[in-house]
Amino acid sequence: MDALEAIKKRRSIRKYSGDVVPRTDLEEIVNAGRLAASGNNKQPWDFVVITDRFMIKQLSKAAKWSEDAGAMIAVVLDPSTKYWIEDGSAAIENMLIAATALGYGSCWIQGNVRPYLSEFKLLLNIPENLNLLAIISVGIPAEWITKEKKKLDEVLHWETFQ
Repeated sequence: MDALEAIKKRRSIRKYSGDVVPRTDLEEIVNAGRLAASGNNKQPWDFVVITDRFMIKQLSKAAKWSEDAGAMIAVVLDPSTKYWIEDGSAAIENMLIAATALGYGSCWIQGNVRPYLSEFKLLLNIPENLNLLAIISVGIPAEWITKEKKKLDEVLHWETFQ
């Protein structure tokens, strides 16, 4: 699948088969995140791939539906860098598109992580000076949603907003 096709097909998938995602595919997905653009090329990220069922269950407190994901990827950033949120977001989007291109469903779990931040950092052994920006669930979709997006002419403006 080419990049534009993957971008058009990508959706937030919240139902998974529970099947294992091969390590080589997870490495390919993380590699796409690693290759994202970052402010001043700081690359302030680390990625923790979780495949252990017990650990996935613990992390699914942030989103109960993620319990059947084949894997989760914790996106860890250094908040001392100026653009850490933007950099992490670029890495996450690359990984979501890569997962789609490889035939997997995925979902970006961000805000729901906040109430569990301290617990998850401890569980994943994340150093105190780093932040857990988000968790990505990845797996074989039990269903592929087809929610409509706004049409291009509804959001595209030329020269000025009006």
